[in-house]
Amino acid sequence: MEANIQNEQEIYELAKQSCTICNSCRYCEGFCAVFPAMESRRDFKYQDIDYLANLCHQCGECFYACQYAPPHEFNVNIPSQFGDIRAITYEKFAFGAKFGKFFNKNGFFASSVLMLCIFVLFLLVFYWNHWNLSRISYKGNFYEVLPYEVMVGVFSVVGILVLGSIAIGFMNFFSSLKEKEKINLICVFQGIFDALSLKYLGGYHHEGCTYSQNSRSNTRKYFHHFAFYGFLFCFVATCLGGFYDHFLHQSAPYAFLSAPKLFGTFGGIFLCIGTLGLFVLKLKMDKRLKSLKSMGMDYAFIFSLFIVSLSGLCLMLLRKNDGAMVFLVLFHLSAVLALFLIMPYGKFIHGFYRIAALIKYALETKKS
Repeated sequence: MEANIQNEQEIYELAKQSCTICNSCRYCEGFCAVFPAMESRRDFKYQDIDYLANLCHQCGECFYACQYAPPHEFNVNIPSQFGDIRAITYEKFAFGAKFGKFFNKNGFFASSVLMLCIFVLFLLVFYWNHWNLSRISYKGNFYEVLPYEVMVGVFSVVGILVLGSIAIGFMNFFSSLKEKEKINLICVFQGIFDALSLKYLGGYHHEGCTYSQNSRSNTRKYFHHFAFYGFLFCFVATCLGGFYDHFLHQSAPYAFLSAPKLFGTFGGIFLCIGTLGLFVLKLKMDKRLKSLKSMGMDYAFIFSLFIVSLSGLCLMLLRKNDGAMVFLVLFHLSAVLALFLIMPYGKFIHGFYRIAALIKYALETKKS
């Protein structure tokens, strides 16, 4: 049955059935954290399925090893079924579930339209402030294109809303998992470490995971590292730029060997490599492992990250060309703002849900 014609209850019941069959077989128990967590349960509530789905990283190892995988009538397909469940959790625990439903249903289209609308708005603000373009030389100063008050005001408001939404989504999800368990700081650190080191993307004996096809490779893990640390470097560069501007009273543009420029440059390059690699792997992915429910948001997030990093790098290279700089500043800011707005409702929030699931797994492991 295709995932897109199932309702949520059918998706959960199908996943529960597969987990029950897995618990009887136990052939895959050494593959990743999902199966030890699964085997510690006799019955599965919906929150157990949410937890297991966010432990899974959809590698396909269990699918290729399973004697009950399609076309067997038992239809055990953990990677695809858990992918559908993850898409439901993005929506179910989000602050402003209606927005989550809207983005989940429209994914790539909604993100593209959002970015275009923001670009048009920024363009109107620009023309409002620049009636005679021929008389202006911007000299690489972004605030000459879009006023400082507009830029800082818009991003501050959106940033606070997005951070608040992410925090509420994380707490909603984590609260549903832990029930009355006491939090142990060692387990919290263990969960965060496992998430940041992408421990379970290393596969069995660090040979890598069977993604995107039935052969083991660490390629996906490397691209994930490029994307994650590229994003982190870009975030650090932005914070450093603010620090230089407000506390050191040094305005952009900065020298190439300055800390904001170095973090921004290497962060942008890493992010381009990581997102492009993940996009190609996703295109090559075995169709039987795909989750049709989450595919749109996955592509939208990867595409948005790539556009943000590429436009940022182009802006750095072409900022001395006034015409190119105007377009690139407005486009880059539109792409960043659109990315911020979809963060609480798509693939980005999965990083936080995975941390919550890995903390829960560390708590269960310690208890056992």
